[in-house]
Parts: sequence; C-alpha cells; structure tokens
Amino acid sequence: MFALVLIAVVAGAVAQRVAGLGFGLVVSPIFVVLLGPLDGVMIINACGAASSALILSRVWRDVEWGRYVGLIVPGLAGIALGAALASHVAAAPLEIGIGLTLIVGLVVSQLVARARRRVDGLGVMVASGFTSGLMNAAAAVGGPAVTAYAVLSRWDQRRFGATLQPYFITTGTTSLLAKAFATGGHWPSLELWQWAAVFGCMVVGIVAGDLMARRVPGESVRRAVILIAYAGALLAIVNGTTRL
Repeated sequence: MFALVLIAVVAGAVAQRVAGLGFGLVVSPIFVVLLGPLDGVMIINACGAASSALILSRVWRDVEWGRYVGLIVPGLAGIALGAALASHVAAAPLEIGIGLTLIVGLVVSQLVARARRRVDGLGVMVASGFTSGLMNAAAAVGGPAVTAYAVLSRWDQRRFGATLQPYFITTGTTSLLAKAFATGGHWPSLELWQWAAVFGCMVVGIVAGDLMARRVPGESVRRAVILIAYAGALLAIVNGTTRL
C-alpha cells in the first residue's frame, strides 16, 4: 500500500514541476483512500508546500508578487473554513465530499478554459483565492480555482506557474497548521522513515520533471493530470460510499 503512496508522490511532483500545478490533483484521491481523508490531506499539504519550495528557486524571477498577495489574502479566509470542515466531518462523508469537490473543480476549470472573453478584476481574484483556499484545506486541491482565474484573466502560463509556487507554499503550510490546531494537535501517523521516503520520492519527481519540462509540452501533462484526478475522485466517492 505504501508503495502506491510513493508512486503517487513521484507522479504528482513531476506534474507540479512541468505544469506548475497538479501535485494535489494527482495525489489527493489516492492518499484519501489509502491514508484516510484527514491524514491524507494533511500529508499532501506538507508535501505540496515542500514541493513548491523546491521548485520556487527555479522560477523566482517570473513570480508576480502583486497577484500572489491578491490571491493569498482571501485564500487564508477560505483555509480557515476548510480546516474546520475537514476537522469535524466524519471520515466517510468527508471522503465523498472531497471526491465530489474535486470533480466540480475540474469541470468548472475546463468549462472556464473554453471562455474567450477576458475577465479580470479584484472580485474575480478574491472569489478564486477564497475558493482555492477552502478546497486546499478541505481536500488539498486548490489548483482548479486559481487555474480558472488564470484562464479568465489570460494570465501568462509561465508567470502563472511561477506565482503558484509561493502561493502553494503559503496555503499548504497554513492548511496543515490550521487543521492541526482545529483537531487539538492531531498529526499524521507516519513513521520517520516513511516521511523520509515521501520527501525523497518528491525530489525524484521534481528532478524527473526538470528533464521532462524540456521535452514534454505542459498541456499534455495537464491533460494527463486531469484524467488521473477524475479517476481518483471517482475512487474516493466509491470508497466513501461503501464505508457509510
């Protein structure tokens, strides 16, 4: 079982490096099923933040800090609500909710991608940031909401991917700490060697992503991430339903 966790970490880290996002989309449904909705999401929050921290040094010059602030401020409010939900909802309903939330986020982001009119402004940014923070804390999938904003505002892909790294560092760390606080100090039950293996696989995935980024179009990776995320979300819904 833990081998599947490590494989998912490598795949998620590759997607994160090549496409700028995708770690949570790939890993979340698998972790939720194998490790439980609370522990699984907390581990993803920690790994997502660490993954983005490693990537940030490679894309620092392209970060748009103004947009980062515009997204993270409402995002923190969303995280507070999402942490409360994740900490007080029973495991089976939460697992189903995470799967449904992921599917809704994926569908919305794909529908938005078809929009041809540019839409931007403070209201759109605030709504996207809040929704992303809420989904990140509850299900570790904050990417679809900010992707929808990037598509609507016609945000340059290179700068968007770079700006997401400090954003995910902040949301991942804050979501992890918020859930630990809301649960009275609960921490995922991984042994030290398991944490080391997870972070080691994450580094392997980022290195592999560095090599793939020069050869594989980011759009191809995003499509693969979406297909994996749909399959994983359906698995989480089925697994949660059988446990009701």
